[in-house]
Amino acid sequence: MNPKVDFYFKDKKWQEELEQLRKIALDCQLTEELKWGTPCYTHQKKNIVLIHDFKEYCAFLFFKGSLLKDTEGILIQQSENVQAARQIRFTNLKEITEQKNILKAYIYEAIEIEKAGLKVELKKTSEFPVSEEFQKQLDADSKLKKAFEVLTPGRQRGYLLHFSQPKQAQTREARVEKAIPNILNGKGLND
Repeated sequence: MNPKVDFYFKDKKWQEELEQLRKIALDCQLTEELKWGTPCYTHQKKNIVLIHDFKEYCAFLFFKGSLLKDTEGILIQQSENVQAARQIRFTNLKEITEQKNILKAYIYEAIEIEKAGLKVELKKTSEFPVSEEFQKQLDADSKLKKAFEVLTPGRQRGYLLHFSQPKQAQTREARVEKAIPNILNGKGLND
């Protein structure tokens, strides 16, 4: 147990559940670290699984969950845009204790995936749709186009997803206009 992580397991709605998930991860000989403000469990410095909690549930999140076999059919893709990670969600302690051996098997499989050096095939940025509103701006402003092209692929994808989500053109236009200064300054959507 890493004392830097202890705070995460105190005074929480899912405290008992989170403590049980922690025990399961540590039983699998993983190293406990604090990353992104949450408990993260690694094997030879490679991220395997993290624990997080939400209002409706707590969960194990497998970084390369899309590569797991999921023989029990319990992995959940958080949204259509999540490519690699998969969750196993819990709403009570009994669910966790009943699945303890299954959860350990998934963790051990995730460790083997890391040992084998397997990678998730991520969609290329060019495969993401570009909203009509953003494309018009790129076509009209070469400076904006160049600034967007030098952003990291992750930042580019973040903007493309953000711009294409709204159903109404007016909302898409407003999002594009608001983001232009950040793009020109080399910043991502949440920088």
